[in-house]
Amino acid sequence: MNFIEIGLIVILLIVFVGPFLNHAIEQNLEVFLFVMGVLALTVAQLWSGHVLHEALIHPLPISVVVLIAGFLFKFTRKYLDRGVKYIFKFIPQSLFLFFLIVTLGLLSSIITAIIAALILVELVTILDLNRKTEINVTILACFSIGLGAALTPVGEPLSTIAVAKLNENFWFLLKNFYALIIPAVLFLGVVAPWFQGRKRVKDDSKKLKPDSNTDVILRAGKVYLFVMALIFLGTGFKPLIDAYVVKLSSSILFWLNMTSAILDNATLAAAEVDPSLSMIQLKSILMGLLISGGMLIPGNIPNIIAASKLKITSREWAQLGVPLGLIMMVIYFLILEVF
Repeated sequence: MNFIEIGLIVILLIVFVGPFLNHAIEQNLEVFLFVMGVLALTVAQLWSGHVLHEALIHPLPISVVVLIAGFLFKFTRKYLDRGVKYIFKFIPQSLFLFFLIVTLGLLSSIITAIIAALILVELVTILDLNRKTEINVTILACFSIGLGAALTPVGEPLSTIAVAKLNENFWFLLKNFYALIIPAVLFLGVVAPWFQGRKRVKDDSKKLKPDSNTDVILRAGKVYLFVMALIFLGTGFKPLIDAYVVKLSSSILFWLNMTSAILDNATLAAAEVDPSLSMIQLKSILMGLLISGGMLIPGNIPNIIAASKLKITSREWAQLGVPLGLIMMVIYFLILEVF
């Protein structure tokens, strides 16, 4: 192991533990990852005009979509509230929750996981679900959103990074992963009735504060910086990927990525995805990241948004998120590695 690899391992460890040891880092994750990405590129001596071009260009599509969708949601929010309340009068709660989870999961690849999570929070709030149902539905929907958003590079940072690092076209993930992701989204919708409570309660104090124009613009800016930081990290960690990750079997990569439950899965995607990977290795990496990313709050952006706005604790999330994630991990391990 040379000095470059040792330095990159130190940076990787800091990326892992930093958000847990320091609250300021957790609250400013985009800036932290940007600094770590700059350090990784510097240590690896991989700065180039091409890297800077990629870092400036690739974050644009998802950031623009987040910006446009954010303003659309801001100005149509009241109509959404009225429509949902009206529809909910005529269909059972279980059927509505099925459509909610499946629709947000599939739409997230178009409107982005961030906007899908904001819509989820809004709908869960106006439905006046009891606390247990609210938490369960939120977790199921965040699993669905995190999976569905990976079908296009504008859906979430993980898919943006994967397509950028693989130098593939817009439809690459949809073409290669739809048969793995869409059934999972449908499964999450089908099981939703098993996790719902029997009663609804009215609580006007749960009403959420609308986003300001500044909030919408700032959110898009943070996404841009976040994706740029991940491109820097992914390029900087390439010596470690070439030396160690590419040599691992697909089954090891799949279970290794359970660490994304405690670290945003896009960060791990930036460190692991590389054009030299085989398709089975790539599927194992991404499916492991996508599934385990829903298990705990830090694992994915939708989880963080929903848990923050609905005040869901880590313990409350883990009670359903961990066992559900483990069941799905076993199922997909069998699909990818056995059948």
